[in-house]
Amino acid sequence: MRMSSSAGQSSGSEGDPRLVTDERKRKRMLSNRESARRSRMRKQQHLNDLTNQAAQLRNENEQVAMQVNLITQQYLELESENSVLRAQMMELTERLQSLNSMLHIFQKVSGMSMDIPEIPDPLLRPWLLPCPAQPIMASADLFQF
Repeated sequence: MRMSSSAGQSSGSEGDPRLVTDERKRKRMLSNRESARRSRMRKQQHLNDLTNQAAQLRNENEQVAMQVNLITQQYLELESENSVLRAQMMELTERLQSLNSMLHIFQKVSGMSMDIPEIPDPLLRPWLLPCPAQPIMASADLFQF
């Protein structure tokens, strides 16, 4: 008879405290599992986002490296051309000085008055040109990829 009384008790509105505790544990376990599942999904999404961002940054880095290489190549070509132009300017300045010297000698020997143009200062002192070349400061490893 005792069995039937406990069975009657469990079907009551309050129920057996062990069953209520078990039900709470079961709900908590389900809630914890769902929370853990959501947490794993958030972590996976975060990992996917970081992976995509890393790929995008690698791509941007490659593009910047290509631009640096292109600009470096252009700079080297311009620097080479500039060196040739400087050498030509120096050669022409020397020729002009030589011709002016000859004209001065001819003027003195012949006694003829000549209008000998003066050589402008910038041609005599190219390091004092209005727009001198500015040095570019960079480390040696900047251009290595």
